[in-house]
Amino acid sequence: MSFDQEFNSQAKLNFSTKLAYGIGELSGSLPSNILVFFFLFFLTNVAGLKPGVAGLIVMIGKIWDAFNDPLIGWLSDRTRSPWGRRYPWMIFGSIPLGLSCVLLWTIPPHNNQNFLVIYYTIIALMFYGSFTAVLLPYSALSAELTKNYNDRTNLISFRSMFSIGGSIFSLVLAELIFSWINDSKKQYLILGLIVGFITIIAIFISVWGTYRRYHRVQQNYNYNRQSSSLSFLEKIQLIFTNFPFICVMIIYLCAWLSVQTIAAILPYFVINCMALSEIHFTRMAITVQGTALLMMVVWNFLSQKLGKKMIYLMGIPFTIVAEFGLFLLQPGQTRLMYIIAIIAGIGIATAYIVPWSMLPDVVDLDELKTGERREGIFFAFLVQLQKIGIAIALLVVGKILDSSGYIPGNITEQPETALWAIRMIIGPIPISLLIISVIFAYLYPITQEIHQDILLKIYQKRENLE
Repeated sequence: MSFDQEFNSQAKLNFSTKLAYGIGELSGSLPSNILVFFFLFFLTNVAGLKPGVAGLIVMIGKIWDAFNDPLIGWLSDRTRSPWGRRYPWMIFGSIPLGLSCVLLWTIPPHNNQNFLVIYYTIIALMFYGSFTAVLLPYSALSAELTKNYNDRTNLISFRSMFSIGGSIFSLVLAELIFSWINDSKKQYLILGLIVGFITIIAIFISVWGTYRRYHRVQQNYNYNRQSSSLSFLEKIQLIFTNFPFICVMIIYLCAWLSVQTIAAILPYFVINCMALSEIHFTRMAITVQGTALLMMVVWNFLSQKLGKKMIYLMGIPFTIVAEFGLFLLQPGQTRLMYIIAIIAGIGIATAYIVPWSMLPDVVDLDELKTGERREGIFFAFLVQLQKIGIAIALLVVGKILDSSGYIPGNITEQPETALWAIRMIIGPIPISLLIISVIFAYLYPITQEIHQDILLKIYQKRENLE
């Protein structure tokens, strides 16, 4: 088989494969979105925990994630089964993931603070472990379903559309449940039940819809073609000599941490700083996500013409401007608040698309250097950054609110120090992170031409080995 046949004709993705792969993202976007937007608020204002303690619970889960992400990535790379390397993890991890989605939003009968801390810590460990087992192999599939530079952006755009669509759906679902049910404990429990059920179904649809494509692309690829004497730790160290990967890590961490910080503080900003009802928070979030969903089509089209790096450099400044606008926003400027939300959504769309579409190209560069396909480990670190971003965002928000004198459960009156802290969290802090991400996006070196040269060298290297 010639180079053109292997790396171009085989890379044509049909709509059903892209759709099935995108649906799988619901298993991550739904539970993680309601966790980011509501979990800290739920723990403090419904379960009755202190903000600092609530943030610490999530951080403990992330410490566990620090171990399980690289480990599961490495294990999934080495998995050999009739289903392939990724699917067994997705299938067997789906049930505990769906169950933990329910238990996270359940308030046990004991209201003792120590008991609640132990309960939510255990369930958080279960959630993050199963989340990794499902979402990490799912993410790695994007590098294995196609080898084409632009097709990967197209595939990630489908995934991102379902990510944002899932976020919008979860917020609409939450708003409907909150409007129909008055009991706050039942509200979150029902929300968790529905999300847990959809999570399991989405995983099975994704496996069923991508299975044939995966095996058709991978059947001519022998993963044992070149053995390696390097240990697990040596392989991890080698990853961090890959400069394009360092760029992608920093781009994603800074962008994701900025977005998650805003998401965590947004209900406090809308309710306490803008003196609006809770319904405006969900509508504000839906406006941002809805705009980002529509802009996916535009940015995907521009990416085919201008490249991945360029659309990020064009898009993120919109979000920076929006965050500065929120920092200056005053009570009574409700219409302007929604205009700012639209501006933020324009740029946030590129934060969903670009890092994930860059990563498969980085994996190809690593294969050229090492002779091994290590999607699992590379995607493990990016998934890890996603979770670390959520953990740091919730912990920082909780600690800052604690130190500012924020009063848990008090909706109408907060001290000026707490209101100022909320404004700092929604403005200057995420802006500084986005500026760092833009710098490293500019430094990212893999263009479409360079990637095509990488694939050609991989092909020639393989032909020489054979």
